[in-house]
Amino acid sequence: MIPLHVALALALALPALGAGAQTPPAESKPETETYQTLYLTNLSQRNEATDIQTALRNMLPKAKIYLVGSQNAITMRGTAEDFQLAQKMLADLNRAPRTYRVTYTITGIDGGKRLAAQHLALIVVAGGKTVLKQGHKVPIMTAAGSSEASVPGTQVQYVDVGLNIEASLDGSLDSLQLRSKVEQTGLAEEKSGVGAQDPVIQQTVLDGLSALVPGKPQILGSFDVPGNTRHEEVEVVAELVR
Repeated sequence: MIPLHVALALALALPALGAGAQTPPAESKPETETYQTLYLTNLSQRNEATDIQTALRNMLPKAKIYLVGSQNAITMRGTAEDFQLAQKMLADLNRAPRTYRVTYTITGIDGGKRLAAQHLALIVVAGGKTVLKQGHKVPIMTAAGSSEASVPGTQVQYVDVGLNIEASLDGSLDSLQLRSKVEQTGLAEEKSGVGAQDPVIQQTVLDGLSALVPGKPQILGSFDVPGNTRHEEVEVVAELVR
């Protein structure tokens, strides 16, 4: 027969032992992984694909992500949750680049009087560059021919003369960074001292970086026209197209 004090001690110990016992956790099933190819359809620069790949790898460290540059595509293996986040990131990062109409207005000024203005409009994609050339080509002889068979014939190189504009844009919807190069060249009346047939080409270049507010005109600068009493003023305005 168990003594009374031993029976009471066992009765008090059994509930405590039961409360401290832990049920072994159920084993969690691994999430199913699948494979997809994600295409980058709105790239404007080569490094954008690498930047997007880096962002995906940092945000989805467990997923396997590889860039196929020749196809502008990203191959990915991961869970359904990984793909959901990846597609949301692509919707934010792989947007169509903004397109602007950049209009240069060149106005001649002679004796304080403004002359007729010339307007030149270029379509520029943000992050890209557009070039406009207006003028003609002038031949310049770089090597004279000879009657001897061992001496090569006359060699001619053509030089662009006229107006040349290069424009590149970057920035946000509220503030743009415009890189402009406005170059005007023309033939001078004087003759070259190198050869009577070689022309003298006059050149004026306006090259610089400007901060623009979309839709607001801004004067880039003005310059004198060589061999003339007038000077020209260059104004630019950028307007969002899409």
